[in-house]
Amino acid sequence: MASARDLRRRIKSIKSTQQITKAMKMVAAAKLRKAQERVIAARPFAGKIQEVLARLTSANSGVSHPLLQVREPKNLCYVLISADRGLCGGYNANVLRMNAVLLHSKPGSLVTIGRKGRDFFRRRGFDIKSEFVGLGEDISFGVAKEIGQTLVDYYVKGIFDEIYLVYTEFKSAMTQKPTTVKLLPVEQPKESGKVTQIDYIYEPNPEELLAELLPRYIDTTIYRALLESKASEQGARMTAMGSATDNASEMIDKYTLALNRARQAAITKEISEIVGGANALD
Repeated sequence: MASARDLRRRIKSIKSTQQITKAMKMVAAAKLRKAQERVIAARPFAGKIQEVLARLTSANSGVSHPLLQVREPKNLCYVLISADRGLCGGYNANVLRMNAVLLHSKPGSLVTIGRKGRDFFRRRGFDIKSEFVGLGEDISFGVAKEIGQTLVDYYVKGIFDEIYLVYTEFKSAMTQKPTTVKLLPVEQPKESGKVTQIDYIYEPNPEELLAELLPRYIDTTIYRALLESKASEQGARMTAMGSATDNASEMIDKYTLALNRARQAAITKEISEIVGGANALD
């Protein structure tokens, strides 16, 4: 059994850790609120641009564009979005596991966003074409455009035949879902409900509209995925730090009870020694 001194040291150490996890939980909760607001604000625009693209492509099926060109999928690329830091529960492990399963079923190369994904697959010898790390807490649309331009260049030059986006979709602070989306070639988005076939008149022509709309669609999809991942990371971190704080409280109670028992045992021993000495004198 540990001594009273050792138990006091453990309790002090756990209390220090508990203060850190409690502070991290509060910081993550504040960041989650901001990230969640940005996700909610970005979703309507992403949905509307999908709707416009669906109507444009359905009404002009003969229109061609390099980003719509379908090739035999010989070279695949997975764009993995993970966190730069840990201490966020199973957030990184879940999305890394999904990407590993995809690579096992359909081998390909990687473009990593975040240090955790880069380090994980670099240690295992996977081919990483590009990496983006240290994006910070406030993701800007310019970062998404930079990533999107890199991926478009890879696809247009024929380096990759298909590009998939692997990220974590934010459901709630308690729930995050790893998701895979086919980014390139751009497939016709599905509208909710039945699309009414209307003969639209375009100004300018459909080719120019697609040339403007498709890159914007790519950038918007990447931007939304980055925001979803950031909100998921903060939600997972808040939940993990909350659980760690609760576990620390349980351990403190456990060691406090053990300390009280040790003190009681020491007091009982001293009383027994005193009584035994008194009886010996008699």
